Amino acid sequence: MGDQSVAVVGGGIVGLAVAREITRRRPGTTVTVLEKEDRVAAHQTGHNSGVVHAGLYYRPGSLKAELCTRGRLLLRDYCADHALPYDECGKLVVAVDAEEMSRFDALERTATDNRVPDLRRVGPEELQEIEPHARGLAALHSPRTAITDYVAVAEQLGRDVEVAGGRVLLGTRVATVRRSGRGSRLQVVTASGEVHHADHVVLCAGLQSDRLGRAVDGEREPRIVPFRGEYLDVPGAKRDLVRGMVYPVPDPRYPFLGVHFTRRVGGGLEIGPNAVLALDRESYGVRPGLRARDAAATLAHPGFWRMARTHWRTGVREVRGSLSVSAYLRSAQRYVPGIGPADVVRRGAGVRAQAVARDGSLLDDFAIVQGDGVTSVRNAPSPAATSSLAIAAYVVDRMELGRPG
Repeated sequence: MGDQSVAVVGGGIVGLAVAREITRRRPGTTVTVLEKEDRVAAHQTGHNSGVVHAGLYYRPGSLKAELCTRGRLLLRDYCADHALPYDECGKLVVAVDAEEMSRFDALERTATDNRVPDLRRVGPEELQEIEPHARGLAALHSPRTAITDYVAVAEQLGRDVEVAGGRVLLGTRVATVRRSGRGSRLQVVTASGEVHHADHVVLCAGLQSDRLGRAVDGEREPRIVPFRGEYLDVPGAKRDLVRGMVYPVPDPRYPFLGVHFTRRVGGGLEIGPNAVLALDRESYGVRPGLRARDAAATLAHPGFWRMARTHWRTGVREVRGSLSVSAYLRSAQRYVPGIGPADVVRRGAGVRAQAVARDGSLLDDFAIVQGDGVTSVRNAPSPAATSSLAIAAYVVDRMELGRPG
């Protein structure tokens, strides 16, 4: 494999994990990661809550369920091997009223089918033994759900790539990928006009995955509709009111898990994220941004309007919470009533790359497409960070590096 070359577009945790896996499994392969920012993990990887999911939510038999289960174990071992933070502080998924119990029961069946380790159903008294300041009728306790620092993990993956002889090129924005006129090699063309030649290209472009994928293969669907997830920080003594994580029972109509309480490996406590339509795919500040190109792309997509017609009430509720901290906390206080508006500050946001089909449906599973020398990760929302090492193995398993194209 020494005469083979692979270009990986995207220096988030998935792209770096893929690059590392290639260097491990295909020694001698020339591996180059091209990242448009001046650092790795600058987008989704660097703006999430740091949760290592145990697999409670994902449809049994789906790619998400399979790769989350494998990925958690791989990530746990990787963090141990490299002295990276990994804290199994545990999670409670709490039902607070009788109306939620049917969804709660269904979630328990899903988690059981996914063999979530050491999962237990607990009642109100045991719930408060685990989280003394939480309230609810029942909860699922997942003690193996953990937290980590995904930026630190991504940085270590990048070092692994370079130690193995690969390159991580920062400040290198990819404009397109095209077929070479000579044979079947691929040309990765940067915004500055530089051309990198490769036998195989892996696109891990996250929030730009639909645009870059369309430039490569002409496929226009699914499209990325970005959702901004805003966080609140609990800066004072009340951060100690939550020991691990407290989550609501999710609405199965959406791939979002609802506003929740999460410890950070640095000792902090955050609340969030919500899910508000983003008009800028890369806006992470306290105030939402507006980028004309991104807004126009969303509004021009028929799938967005079909989704909006179906879920507009939920959208209005999310916007109300975005505008008002009190409204934001209204649902969160059902689970931990002791933390109110006076106890929090806005902390910024992440942006989720959510693939939406033309019919308005939100793609729930990972979507990884391969053909003609190009592997395109078209949909990799949460739990992609948890699953990153398993996604990398899945991608490399299917790459035919031994044959051109």
